[in-house]
Amino acid sequence: MADTTGQADLRAANVERMVKGFALTNYRMKELVAVNSSNSWKESYYQETAADLTGGLGSAVKGVPRLANFPYLEPSWTLKNAWLVKHGGEGVVSYEDEKTNNVDVIARTLLRVARAVVKSVDAEIYNGLSENDTPSAINTLALTAGYEWDSATIANRDPIQDLLNARALIDNDDYDIDVDGFLAINPTDFANIMGNANVRNAGQFWTSDVTRNGKVGRLIGLDVIKAAAVTADKAMVGIKKICGTWKEAVPLTVVTIDDPGVKKTIRAWELGVTQLTNPNAICLITNTRA
Repeated sequence: MADTTGQADLRAANVERMVKGFALTNYRMKELVAVNSSNSWKESYYQETAADLTGGLGSAVKGVPRLANFPYLEPSWTLKNAWLVKHGGEGVVSYEDEKTNNVDVIARTLLRVARAVVKSVDAEIYNGLSENDTPSAINTLALTAGYEWDSATIANRDPIQDLLNARALIDNDDYDIDVDGFLAINPTDFANIMGNANVRNAGQFWTSDVTRNGKVGRLIGLDVIKAAAVTADKAMVGIKKICGTWKEAVPLTVVTIDDPGVKKTIRAWELGVTQLTNPNAICLITNTRA
């Protein structure tokens, strides 16, 4: 059973302990959006309509007669409103645990509480970009049953073509996904992709890179971001910083509140909201697993 900060066996003398058995997270999805400051509780922004402009029925832009009036072209935007959300939590370490534990409970509590807030923010950003996995504005690509990345029929697994199809949906909306394109993927689907023969045996599709904030390499020109925040059975292709914005009123803040001789309270919080500013700079792939 996992020990908590108040259990006596953590204070046993002359016992070396290593804290393990859990994975610490850091920001993944936050790296994919622009981060702008905010000083308003309510944030409003305009989401541009992606459809190409036409002058009327069909493509009236073409074939303007001599001396005729030019067709009227009018872009449109939809006003979106969102309210800032506070992500926060705290842990308490007793005076006795702080002084006598073999585990540095202050450092570990600081780290774990902060990481919990980071994880919550990343999940919030993913939900904003994916429209809570029920998309209406962003591009979508649903894989046919039997052609998932872990399909029982190995010959039907073709993640490279699926990702190329997702790229094409974004490219066709006149976004350049060759600049700062990304693939955000759940660790299980990452394993399915890396186990695919087309990726494993063809170096032109995959290049290794230094891991940073979940980046584990590049696949067909996309930075691959391995992120637990991505829903199982989903994968997100998009363009960094263009796809959305994190409006941040308060960045991640961690404080220690001291009650001398009694306890220390470790508190962390962050305040912000996700804005899906350019929905056609994203494509959500669904049904990646059987």
